[in-house]
Amino acid sequence: MNVVMIGTGYVGLVSGACFADFGADVVCVDIDPGKIERLRRGEIPIYEPGLDELVARNASAGRLKFTTDLPAAVRAADLVFIAVGTPSRHGDGHADLSYVYAAARQVAEHLTGYTVIVDKSTVPVGTARQVGRIVHEVSPTADFDVASNPEFLREGAAIGDFMRPDRVVLGVESPRAEALLRELYRPLNLIETPIVVTGLETAELIKYAANAFLATKISFINEMAQLCEHAGADVHDVARGIGLDGRIGRKFLHPGPGYGGSCFPKDTLALIRMAQEAGTPSRIVEAVVEVNAAQKARMVLKIRQALGGSEAGKTIAVLGLTFKPNTDDMREAPALAILPPLLDRGARIRAHDPKGVPEARSLLPSAVEYVADPYAALDGADALVLMTEWNEYRGLDLDEVARRMAGRVVVDLRNVYDPAQMAARGFDYHGVGRSGAAA
Repeated sequence: MNVVMIGTGYVGLVSGACFADFGADVVCVDIDPGKIERLRRGEIPIYEPGLDELVARNASAGRLKFTTDLPAAVRAADLVFIAVGTPSRHGDGHADLSYVYAAARQVAEHLTGYTVIVDKSTVPVGTARQVGRIVHEVSPTADFDVASNPEFLREGAAIGDFMRPDRVVLGVESPRAEALLRELYRPLNLIETPIVVTGLETAELIKYAANAFLATKISFINEMAQLCEHAGADVHDVARGIGLDGRIGRKFLHPGPGYGGSCFPKDTLALIRMAQEAGTPSRIVEAVVEVNAAQKARMVLKIRQALGGSEAGKTIAVLGLTFKPNTDDMREAPALAILPPLLDRGARIRAHDPKGVPEARSLLPSAVEYVADPYAALDGADALVLMTEWNEYRGLDLDEVARRMAGRVVVDLRNVYDPAQMAARGFDYHGVGRSGAAA
């Protein structure tokens, strides 16, 4: 089966490599010649555990190729996946579909034989029909179907999510399109992966509804964490107590500085706009977005209060910059909202991140100092702020941390450390939603 993946960003590259590992012949297309040349040399533009080896293995086997020649790729394709970016549009929060529609027009010009055009990008309800309309206008005699196959990949665990998914959603309107997509995903039959077959609009909405619900759980537990701090309760126990209820579940009940990344921020905003235009406002999701923004601002206050009410002249060691561990993605990372106000009030910030520093340099103020070793960030610091829960921070030698720091303030925005152990070493420990933690 010949598969074309348009776009070699996070979704396109991971999906293309995984489809190739399933046994399909995959051609990944991008308009950036430099990027394609680097991929041909085995240079992966994003950090995702295991992706370099997966790409190398399938490229070596001849099942995965990279090109800028879209016409040649499309002419030989059975399925063409559109996996281009859909960022939030400036001004109104809508998903920017210009790249999706441009790809659809280009594909339409080169279709030969029956082809299924699949939206893999996260797109608002109605996009697949618009893609179909565009293709038909450009090529009225083309034999094609449009489908929606949303992705559910977590950064840092994307390959496992693709190879062992909770479900595969296929939005289709013809038996031919369903048959081709089922054949592509046939390797998942062995592990009995549920295949959810539905209409185009339903498939598109499933993606947004899933992300909005997960974002809701995050904002909910962050609100409970704030209440715990004022009530003298422990949010970890609260989360465990409700998470063991099978109707609720334990996942995404981890308090922290708020959600970020490439999906939740833009998808919640896009869902709000879709709902408003439909005349059915989503008040819950609107509140989720507001709570998330407030949580990041509250973390600034938490750090300031931990430092005695003022960060001016204080050196703050920041461990972790990316929005989550095991990725180099800085999009909407809490650090982008939390660190600049501290700098504006006179703090000196020394930061470490295993993968995020190159991107952080372009997004954070130039006053941030970056170091190559987490312990180097701690030298002479008045406070330690744990921003991202990378594994290497979980296992820090706390006695060494104490020796290197000038102060003893630790603000643990991910609740990685045990408060009792920190207190035993003389740290002034502040977690999120933990009994006795400063609000």
